[in-house]
Amino acid sequence: MSSQRIEALVTGGKATAGPPLGPALGPLGVNVKAVIDAINKETKDFAGMKVPVIVEVKPDKTFTVTVGTPPTSALVIKEAGLQKGGSSAGKEVAGNLTMEQVVKIAKMKRRDMLASTLKAAAKEVISSALSAGITIEGKSPKEVHKEIDEGKYDKYFKED
Repeated sequence: MSSQRIEALVTGGKATAGPPLGPALGPLGVNVKAVIDAINKETKDFAGMKVPVIVEVKPDKTFTVTVGTPPTSALVIKEAGLQKGGSSAGKEVAGNLTMEQVVKIAKMKRRDMLASTLKAAAKEVISSALSAGITIEGKSPKEVHKEIDEGKYDKYFKED
C-alpha cells in the first residue's frame, strides 16, 4: 500500500478535526489530533489567512505535513493591517510597511520565490506592495527599490 495524500486549504493556526481534514484523515487510521496539532503549529504565523496544506499518511500511519504559503500580496495586505489593497495602485496610499515587515514577509515566502538572496526576495515583496498601493517606510516602492540597490537597507538583509 502506498502513502495517501490529502490536500486542504485551512485557516492558519485554526485547523480542526471537522471538514475538510477530519473526514479525510479518519479512514486512514492516523491520529487525527496529532495531525491537526502539527498543522496548527506549522501555520500559526499565517493566523487568519487561508493556507494550503498537504498531509501525507504513510502505510505505517506516520505522517508528514507540508505547508504552502499564502500569496505574497495577501501577506503584504495583512501585514499592513488592511482588509484589501488600494483600488488604484500607485495613486492611493492604502497602507505602509516598515522594512522589518518586508523582510519578515520575504523570509516567509523565500522557499516559494525564485529570488536567490534575501535582498532579491524583499524586492519581490516590495513589488507586491506597489500593486496594492502600499508604501514602504513612507516612500513609494519604486523609490525604496532604488535605495536598496544603493545599499541603504543592507543591514536588513543579513542571511540567517
